[in-house]
Amino acid sequence: MVSKDTRVIDKMGFHMRPANNFITAMTKYKSDITIIFNGNRINGKSIMNIMAACIKYDSPITIECSGEDEQEMLDEAVRLIESGLEEI
Repeated sequence: MVSKDTRVIDKMGFHMRPANNFITAMTKYKSDITIIFNGNRINGKSIMNIMAACIKYDSPITIECSGEDEQEMLDEAVRLIESGLEEI
């Protein structure tokens, strides 16, 4: 398992379009991804779980990846979040 702390920089937070972009990028990996926000563990491949978490702008989150391609998945997840979660 690998993990990294980061912050959501999209001014609108983790809303529908960025969440969809994120999930689209993450589903190509075999590893599991978890977003830890306010002590809750959120499935990073589930749009419903991400949307229900209400992750706002500047929220501190931790990304955890576990599996055979975990480091590549973590690197892309952090890059997407730190670039504003827009287009993939």
